[in-house]
Amino acid sequence: MDNAEICQVLKKSEFLKGLAEEEIIKVSKICRVANYEAGTYVFHQGEFCQNLYIIVEGYVFLERTMDIGKHKGHVVIDALGRGRSLGCWSSLLGQTHTLMSSANCQKATTMLVLNGMQLRDMMMRHSEFGFNILERLCFLLRDRIKAAYGALDKI
Repeated sequence: MDNAEICQVLKKSEFLKGLAEEEIIKVSKICRVANYEAGTYVFHQGEFCQNLYIIVEGYVFLERTMDIGKHKGHVVIDALGRGRSLGCWSSLLGQTHTLMSSANCQKATTMLVLNGMQLRDMMMRHSEFGFNILERLCFLLRDRIKAAYGALDKI
């Protein structure tokens, strides 16, 4: 993918939609493209990670392994497709944190990978940009929590 294609994906993504063109261009410079085969895990619950991912093409299940008394197994928290985001959001806060879910590619998937610490550095240097990113993060996490509650209702 060239930089113009990366910018188009970023503009349409749930996480960065609505950012100014110059902000999208800045973010595009810290992106790399990664390809995953069907059945591949992007990350596993309990791992440390500092990357954020935006799905260019493909389909990913966010899964959580549970062991609550007689309730054991995997629960799908959310099914994510084109333009959706996942990863270690705490890296934007300068925190290390273990991942609370796994990401399993259901079919061949292409993603943009952003290093959370690099994005955080951009946020710290440009406060308005940083505020915009944190505002988008709040909306994204609200939606993810709603999806997790929905998954818990199925147990």
